[in-house]
Amino acid sequence: MAQHPNLKLWYNQPSQKWTDALPIGNGRMGAMIYGGIDTERIQFNEQTLWTGRPRAYHRERAAQYLQPIRQLLFQGKQKEADSLAEAHFMGKKDNEDTYNAQKVTWFKQVHNKTDAKSADFKDANWKAINLPTEKGWETTPGFEGLDGAVWFRKSFSLPASWMGKSLVLSLGRIRDMDFTYVNGQQVGTTDGTNYRKYTIPAKGLHQGENYIAIQVFNYWDKGGLTSAAKEMVIYPEGESPENGIKLSGAWKYWIQDFNPPAYPRYNADYQPFGDVLLQFSKQGTVTNYKRDLDITNATAHVSYIANGVTYTREYFASATDKVVAMHLTASQPCKVSLTALLSTLHKNMSVRKVNDHTLALSLQVRNGVLKGVSYLTVQTKGGSVTTSADGITVNGANEATFYLAAATSFKSYKDVSGNPEAICRQAMQNLGAKTYSGIKAVHVADYQRYFNTFSINLFEGKNGALPTDQRILKFNSIDDPSLITLYMQYARYLLISSSRPGGGPANLQGLWNDLLTPPWGSKFTTNINLEMNYWPAEMLNLSACNTPLFKVINDLQQTGSLTARAHYGAPGWVLHHNTDVWRGTAPVNAANHGIWVTGAAWLCHHLWEHYEFTQDKEFLKNQAYPAMKSAAAFFNAFLITDPKTGYLISTPSNSPEHGGLVAGPTMDHQIIRDLFKNYVAAAKILGVDEAFSRTIQTKYRQIAPNQIGKFGQLQEWLQDKDDSTDTHRHVSHMWGVYPGTEIGSNTPELMKAAEKSMLYRGDEGTGWSIAWKVNIWARMRQGDHAYLMLTKLLSPADAVPNHEKGGVYHNLFDAHPPFQIDGNFGGAAGIAEMLLQSQSGNLELLPALPSALPNGEVKGICARGGFVLNFSWKDGQLQQVAITSTVGKVCTVKYKDKTISMFTQKGQTYKLNADLKLIKG
Repeated sequence: MAQHPNLKLWYNQPSQKWTDALPIGNGRMGAMIYGGIDTERIQFNEQTLWTGRPRAYHRERAAQYLQPIRQLLFQGKQKEADSLAEAHFMGKKDNEDTYNAQKVTWFKQVHNKTDAKSADFKDANWKAINLPTEKGWETTPGFEGLDGAVWFRKSFSLPASWMGKSLVLSLGRIRDMDFTYVNGQQVGTTDGTNYRKYTIPAKGLHQGENYIAIQVFNYWDKGGLTSAAKEMVIYPEGESPENGIKLSGAWKYWIQDFNPPAYPRYNADYQPFGDVLLQFSKQGTVTNYKRDLDITNATAHVSYIANGVTYTREYFASATDKVVAMHLTASQPCKVSLTALLSTLHKNMSVRKVNDHTLALSLQVRNGVLKGVSYLTVQTKGGSVTTSADGITVNGANEATFYLAAATSFKSYKDVSGNPEAICRQAMQNLGAKTYSGIKAVHVADYQRYFNTFSINLFEGKNGALPTDQRILKFNSIDDPSLITLYMQYARYLLISSSRPGGGPANLQGLWNDLLTPPWGSKFTTNINLEMNYWPAEMLNLSACNTPLFKVINDLQQTGSLTARAHYGAPGWVLHHNTDVWRGTAPVNAANHGIWVTGAAWLCHHLWEHYEFTQDKEFLKNQAYPAMKSAAAFFNAFLITDPKTGYLISTPSNSPEHGGLVAGPTMDHQIIRDLFKNYVAAAKILGVDEAFSRTIQTKYRQIAPNQIGKFGQLQEWLQDKDDSTDTHRHVSHMWGVYPGTEIGSNTPELMKAAEKSMLYRGDEGTGWSIAWKVNIWARMRQGDHAYLMLTKLLSPADAVPNHEKGGVYHNLFDAHPPFQIDGNFGGAAGIAEMLLQSQSGNLELLPALPSALPNGEVKGICARGGFVLNFSWKDGQLQQVAITSTVGKVCTVKYKDKTISMFTQKGQTYKLNADLKLIKG
């Protein structure tokens, strides 16, 4: 399928930060290309490198507390229910049974070494750091992922007017514990996040230089002095801090110990693997610099001219050959010279020479069992190659091609016996005598069999030729409608790159992460984020990209059945709001948002959607139906009668991350009804389990219905307690509008109430929240409001220094902030919903077309019932549509007030004009 000619992200300067870099991926390995001139950085990931280990996440015998928690909630005692659940109902943390004893031993050993507190301690060999580090010391080079003990020292000169006065030492918040000394005497210690203000007795001070020494213990997550710079000040007691001595700025530090016992954690963290650094001789003056990512063929490029020579680099991640390729050329012979290094943030690592052209990096994650190996090899034309553990040096080559492979010991969530060394060795051997051009050609063909199934053209504006970062800053639909085209296709590129058959599913950051302690662990958050990753897959003709998600659902059924039994005494399977590579399904983090029971039911919605779009009965029978039946069995046992209303309700649970632990959140009931409805339909299609299906139909009718509250809003909870001024990022009670289907044009009163709730909730939000709102407003057939949300999603996230907001970064990554990939996928799905909807049993064309996009053409967009459509519109009006039937079902098409129904034959295409009349020939 021919693609829009301008499907490139491009820039005229190198990356300044990670969210400027350009992503490539093959569904298992991902890399971020920075495009540096003297030093190129390729930061890379391997999808199975996580902290943690195979283990049980559920807590045995937690079910004995289920009824007491429910009873407290029925009595209106939310706080008491939360406390009981927090104490006895949450899942197990890794290392929770042994941690306290290990911590005491480690702390005693480290804290006893206090030489550095002395005023005359020699710290000349210590390194310097600027304090505070508001986002944690992990943002400082050398501190990445650091937990442990660190000493900080700084001196100040005591003003003569302060002699004889006691001073206040304000340090702000310190994570997690500090022992603070002045001139060798302890002036304070605090364990926790309280702000530190210590009194220094006048007798402990002297004329001239006085020395502050702080021993900081950080057990997990953000460490160090983390408040604003204004909080770090020393001043006389009883006087204003404004007249004090500022302590922010340069301090000296020594990392005393970076190996504390593993802090008890509910979930594991996705880890970066390493970096390839390509170091070049100083290039001098550089002109014509450009870097780009061509999403039509999944290749990235860097080019520039230095000393009359044009240098070019090309990068891609091959799924077929299981490598990242880096190809370097020059316009003149013998001009390719560089040294390539392998490095990693992991402390337990080594780099070694494998052979005369190959390096190997070996590592083991901290606080986990997984090991990783990567190989970097080079092939050259001309010149020489010298290899040692310090790097691969190429001198005077005409061209050089590096291939990177990476693997871990992960085989499954319960098996870590893999041999990453053998996997990398085999990948290099498989390259054999293949040429770079041959490897690239196979890569492009493999990628395009996914990508070229769909195209969209919203036409070019005058800003379409600008660099991508400038297009984002100047975006509007008149001057640059094709940025929406690029954004939508970029989401498809990211999904192909991060979720391929044979690999794992896309996590919170897809495949890409550069931090040892990434935001939210870069895991799989299942109360919207994982699901949003796959919203565009079916409509945008990437159904195969669902395969990794469906494979994980198989795993989660196994672990989820253990949680259902241990926590609820129920059959079937359950999934709470987070999981990770070890497939934990128990409630985590905190009772007020971690006890949320409908993750499995929501994932079953994706299974049913796949059937709806593909009509694949074998998939329905073998994959979807068993999972749906098992989830339905859980809720058949779990639902309980509300003593006040008599309805069946879900409890304990919560409306995701909002309002705490409750009985009967609206979202739960919408999702459970969706599961029950789809299960009954599946059982009927397959002709099985008639008796159980009747039971589920009975339960379906007894579930608490959607309710309209005192403000005319759709209630978020069973009780009418919504706050009309509440602008919370989650709009969970809108699930029935999107991605659910029970609130629509056939339920006008509920749709009106949902609209009122959306207006109260407002248009601002985090990146993924804005993306959800695009879809909701599209389902409400309000195209201009959906488009308004899209413009917010495409707004620059970091235009204001040190103040990020929801939007996009320079590389079009979605900003929560920080980066979360779900908004990219949700935004693309929302654009599709503006153009086509099929959830009501017909194919509705241009149901929410915004006035800002009057002209366009789309090809390969998919609809439920097994239909693939090509259509165009001009001046806001449909021109014509071609519908291909993949299975031969009855097709009902709707456009404005026109409707046509027709029998179709498998494989046939039917063309209709703007009046929905068949065009013959």
